[in-house]
Amino acid sequence: METKATNWANPTPAGLVALAVACFCFFAMLTGHVDGKCLPLFGSILLGGFMIQVFVALLDLKSGSLTGGNTFLFFSGYFMLATGLEMFFKYFNAGLDGRIDGWLWLCLGIALILWTPAFYKSPALLFAIVVVLDVAIPFISIRDLALFPDLSTVFANIAGWLLLLAGVIGIYLSAALIVNGTFGKTVYPNPGPLYKEKAK
Repeated sequence: METKATNWANPTPAGLVALAVACFCFFAMLTGHVDGKCLPLFGSILLGGFMIQVFVALLDLKSGSLTGGNTFLFFSGYFMLATGLEMFFKYFNAGLDGRIDGWLWLCLGIALILWTPAFYKSPALLFAIVVVLDVAIPFISIRDLALFPDLSTVFANIAGWLLLLAGVIGIYLSAALIVNGTFGKTVYPNPGPLYKEKAK
C-alpha cells in the first residue's frame, strides 16, 4: 500500500520550550533560589534540552533556516550539552577552575550579538528573546571570569532576571506558534518581523 509523503512540522516551539526551561533553571540558580546540591539534577535537565534542540537544529537546517538552525545547533552543543555535563563535573569535583566558563560564555555571547541583526527579520518576539540574551550573557561571562568578585552576586542577579524574562517570552512564543498554527488563525498575538522590506 502506498503511503502519502508528508512534510515535517515546524519544530521551533519545542526548541523554545527547552530554552525556556534552561532559562528558568538558570534564574533559580543565579538568584539563589536553589543551591549547589541541584547541580546533577540541573545537568540532567540541560541534557534533555540538548536532545530537543539538536533535533530542532537539524530539522531547521534541513528546511533551509540558516539563522534558526545554526543558532539552535550551537545552543544545543554548548548551552545545553557542554553546560549540562559540566554540572556533573562541578558537583563531584569542587576543585575545578570554573573561570573557563567565563571564556565560553564570552565567545558565545559575542557570536550571538554579532548574529542578532539576522533575527531582525524574524518574528518580533524571537528578536526580543535574542536581545535579552545579548544583555544577560555578558553578565554571566564577567561573573564566571571573576573579574569583579565583589559584584558577583549583583551580576548573577541581573543575569538571572534577564534569563527569566527570556524564558517567559520563549514560552509565550512557543504557545503562539502551536495554538495559532493549529487553528490557522491568530489566537495568541504574535507580532511579525520589525524589519520591513523596502518597496522596489
